Amino acid sequence: MEVPFPFEFNVPGVPVSLQAKRAESREQWKARVRNASTVGLPKPHFATSDPLAVTIYYFPPEAMQGDVDNIVKPILDALSRHLYCDDRQIERVVVQKFEPQRLVEFEEPSRVLQDALAAERPIVHIRVSNDPLAELSLV
Repeated sequence: MEVPFPFEFNVPGVPVSLQAKRAESREQWKARVRNASTVGLPKPHFATSDPLAVTIYYFPPEAMQGDVDNIVKPILDALSRHLYCDDRQIERVVVQKFEPQRLVEFEEPSRVLQDALAAERPIVHIRVSNDPLAELSLV
């Protein structure tokens, strides 16, 4: 069965950086991301070969240590050959951290994003879309 796009899920915990010294930590994080993504997926499902966009929102419990861009690659690698065939299909990545002192309100958040906003921090919200041009203002 096909993955229903856009597909969203949440991963509790602190994301592991690409630059983490322990390879075991990176592999455990990737397994956690992959396991979290299985909730809501049809069984069985097959990985898409469509072009995709990925949105990653990180909600840390305090000011984030490290760079937000370092959390992207382990997440994309975790979903490769699971939601999509290869991470070369990813045409757009949006990543943003929302530290507790920075209050934001989302216009019409999805139910899954609402769950992340209501959850205990740290948590990562991930959305994969098969419309990489959505949200862009193209002429």
